[in-house]
Amino acid sequence: MAELGIDREFLRRYAKLPRPVQRAVDAAIGKFAEHTQAGLHLEKLTGARDPNVRTIRITDFWRGIVLALGGAKYLLQDVLPHDDANAYAVSRIFSVNQALGVLEVRDQVGIEEFARTLPEAPPTEGLLDHVSNADLRRLGVDPGLFPLLPRINSDEQLESLCRLLPEAQRNALTGLAAGMSPDEVMQEVIGLILAGEDPGKVDTGDLEAAARRTPDRIAFVSGPVELAAILARPFDLWRTFLHPTQRDVAYREVYSGPALVTGSAGTGKTVTGLHRAVFLAGRLPDDGSKVLLTTFTRALAEALGKQLYRLTDDPAVRSRIDVVSIDKLAYEIVARVRRVTIADDDVLDPLWDAAAAAGPTYHNRAGQVTRFSGAFLRREWEQVVLAQQLASMEAYRDARRGGRGEGLRATQRDQVWAAMQGVAGQLTKKGLRTHTQLADEAAEIALRSAPPYRHVVVDEGQDLHPAQWRLLRALVAPEPNDLFLLADPYQRIYDNHVSLAQLGIHVRGRTRRLTVNYRTTHEILDLSVRVLSGDAVLGLDDQDDTLRGYRSVTHGGAPEVTAHADRDVELDALIERVGTWLDQGVEPHAIGVAARTGNLVKTIGRVLSEAHIDVADDRRGVSGVRVSTMHRMKGLEFQCLAVVGLDAAIMPAPNAVTSAAEDPHGHRQDLQRERCLLFVALTRARDVLYLSHSGSPSTLLPAVAQ
Repeated sequence: MAELGIDREFLRRYAKLPRPVQRAVDAAIGKFAEHTQAGLHLEKLTGARDPNVRTIRITDFWRGIVLALGGAKYLLQDVLPHDDANAYAVSRIFSVNQALGVLEVRDQVGIEEFARTLPEAPPTEGLLDHVSNADLRRLGVDPGLFPLLPRINSDEQLESLCRLLPEAQRNALTGLAAGMSPDEVMQEVIGLILAGEDPGKVDTGDLEAAARRTPDRIAFVSGPVELAAILARPFDLWRTFLHPTQRDVAYREVYSGPALVTGSAGTGKTVTGLHRAVFLAGRLPDDGSKVLLTTFTRALAEALGKQLYRLTDDPAVRSRIDVVSIDKLAYEIVARVRRVTIADDDVLDPLWDAAAAAGPTYHNRAGQVTRFSGAFLRREWEQVVLAQQLASMEAYRDARRGGRGEGLRATQRDQVWAAMQGVAGQLTKKGLRTHTQLADEAAEIALRSAPPYRHVVVDEGQDLHPAQWRLLRALVAPEPNDLFLLADPYQRIYDNHVSLAQLGIHVRGRTRRLTVNYRTTHEILDLSVRVLSGDAVLGLDDQDDTLRGYRSVTHGGAPEVTAHADRDVELDALIERVGTWLDQGVEPHAIGVAARTGNLVKTIGRVLSEAHIDVADDRRGVSGVRVSTMHRMKGLEFQCLAVVGLDAAIMPAPNAVTSAAEDPHGHRQDLQRERCLLFVALTRARDVLYLSHSGSPSTLLPAVAQ
């Protein structure tokens, strides 16, 4: 029976093809799914380096590149303009990685040309001199490259070579060059074996077996219905692919206790968590047992729910997974016991400001007497009192205030406590509770009954408050596979700093770190990382987190930064840019526009709508271009992304940064959080990133981007 494999990277490019070409592609590859491939005129090219490579006609101008796997099995690698397709087909060689057993493709002509550009004599200090050939062979690097590697002495040279190599070999070499030891890289390479299984003795001539051992990159279809489902929303399907390193983490049979997966933007934590939830739900007995899949905000939970439905169509599995935000979950638990009214910011801000106006004072650096701000009091209440469940002034006097800036004298603590208790008392009198208070109340309720979940999967864990972690711990019994946690302290955009161990959640020995960014191009990632300060940050496992080894495996165009005289001109340019993307065939839902403030988001949505560009509206079920604040972009990704309004007066947001005079440490923390927020926004882009500002650019933008 004929069967067609489709390369994941082709799905990225399919989404960009003009609509008429997409229809021609559908018709051509549909013949494979209908088992009529004999009429496609598979053509061998004279001079091709690989005898298994064929081309097929799509239109007069476009041709498909097909690999014959053996028998009636084929792999559609790409669809390119005629001349480009021929150039690709004659220059590439497909082979089986001897160490991993996976299917690989390399640009053999490009490698030979690269070799001719290198000096014949090895440099005094080569970039990879510290790595032996034995280690390179163990990591799956092609021995044919061994003579080249000692002649490489710069990142630029290695980058040029890596563009020509298969992903596994690219990962190994860039990881070594990024400072990882061969053993550390080996941990990643082991993950590149399907489900962590040793492929055994590899038959380097069996291309079909290698292709099936490469599910992170190749999806097989055996009928027109399945093919149509894949091609209907190629961008969405691309996001559900799981790379082998992630697969090993997601499909591990047993973690002896809570497991923590870390990794910065684009490393696939979310999709790993989704696969883990589906895997665990699929093994549950049909007795009402459930998996909880949760995260910080409602918007993120909704996004997880949509991705979950794309990942599995098994109604039994879906019914065993509850996808809900942590705040909504806490509300529902408490609401079963009593009536709940939430105190939102419109209620809280005036109360804290009033407490500050009549509250404690301190001497600033100039020796002047000034009052603590309402923001300071609120953060002290949330990050110290509620975080540690302090119930008395005496407990507060002795409490740790790590991460809260300069110390408070005993008399100041007494005054601050009185101000905080005044606000807390008013909330109680009005019958109001904050989400943080509600989380602790929900935890107390949950502890009084049998845990409602067998497994809990948590995304964006770095933004959860200690009270929310106490609730999660109460929702599942301590046992193997109880908690599966995903976090990145470099994407911490809320003021929560947590030690899981102090909360009774011990992950030491069960922490995995993902380092390869599969979403964002090298060029976009380079700009995004330079937004961060470069300082190490403390992870949830009490260990310093690091970006060492964090890199991208894809390349693309450089991010574009544009300056405009005023906002109207900037928005006109945005309309033109989004319109161009749509004209190029980019799916509307694969386009995002991010801004720092809600008011600017409303303005952008209005001007795009007035320009007859559909804007997504989840409340009305309208699909289109996604326009959101940077906070609400968390957890999403887009083929093309515009980040606008990057003005000095808007980013960092003045109301989000504590005065340096009031709290120097808090000021630095706030600036770092704004940097993390911008980093989160920029790394939502997959292929194209467009930045703009009016007037002076944000001080958070790297100098080269201004």
